[in-house]
Amino acid sequence: MSDNTPEQPRQSWWRRLSSGLKRTSSSIGTAVADLVVRRKLDRAMLDDIEDVLLRADLGTEVAAKISDAVGHGRYDKSISADEVKAVVASEVEKVLAPVAQPLAVDPAQKPFVILMVGVNGSGKTTTTGKLASRFAAEGRKVMLAAGDTFRAAAIDQLKVWGERTGAPVIARPQGSDAAGLAFDALTAARTEGRDVLLIDTAGRLQNKAELMNELEKVVRVMRKVDATAPHAVLLVLDATVGQNALSQVEAFHRVAGVTGLVMTKLDGTARGGILVALAQKYKLPVHFIGVGEGVDDLSPFTAGDFARAIAGIES
Repeated sequence: MSDNTPEQPRQSWWRRLSSGLKRTSSSIGTAVADLVVRRKLDRAMLDDIEDVLLRADLGTEVAAKISDAVGHGRYDKSISADEVKAVVASEVEKVLAPVAQPLAVDPAQKPFVILMVGVNGSGKTTTTGKLASRFAAEGRKVMLAAGDTFRAAAIDQLKVWGERTGAPVIARPQGSDAAGLAFDALTAARTEGRDVLLIDTAGRLQNKAELMNELEKVVRVMRKVDATAPHAVLLVLDATVGQNALSQVEAFHRVAGVTGLVMTKLDGTARGGILVALAQKYKLPVHFIGVGEGVDDLSPFTAGDFARAIAGIES
């Protein structure tokens, strides 16, 4: 019995990840299988494979790189779908491995301030709560700040997470000034000797100037308390949005200096290939991915698992 115990969570996580990426892996796998049965490998087939990868949101650079790797040493030979999948997994892993980095909390920064940013509906408040739960389980003293002052539901949701994790929540009435709240929360977290302060923010569209200005103000005001804050700025991305994620990273990086990514909703209609395109273009660390609503459905990002799941290789 004991031999199997560690494998159980690993397997169920793998199952959820591979089913979450089924839309991407099926579209790649089915198209590749159709291509390779018809003929020996030639330039036209490689162009077709590249098109398949582009449609799966992997981005032009990565698609071209994989297509070249598939063609290497195989011209005029028959090739199996499994061989192509193995090359896809290998090349995707090469792109993802450098960005698969854990979120390191620097104990010298007390509190270590994490600013959570992203558009509405990306799963930002839920992710904030799950991170609080993870840090609390590690024995860290956590404080939460309900900086999404536009939505009463977000404030209430964070209070529930606070109760679950035993973390105090700094909150103000709906419509309060988010920068003032961040200032108060950081001051309180310092006074109380908290290890980590997680600040939720309003979900803002990357093209709404006044909301982006408010985010800049939150950062500016926090720096009056601690010139080094925030120590991490995590952009929460919804995996179902596909190409739109690129413009989100661009805008939030410019305004708030994003230090890392969390990708949520890899649980059904995900367009997971976009994470590969983001890694290639921005090289930002990917700290966590989420495959569901449960507290255990947020997991550190591992390049190999993700690459195999995208390629549709059974682990």
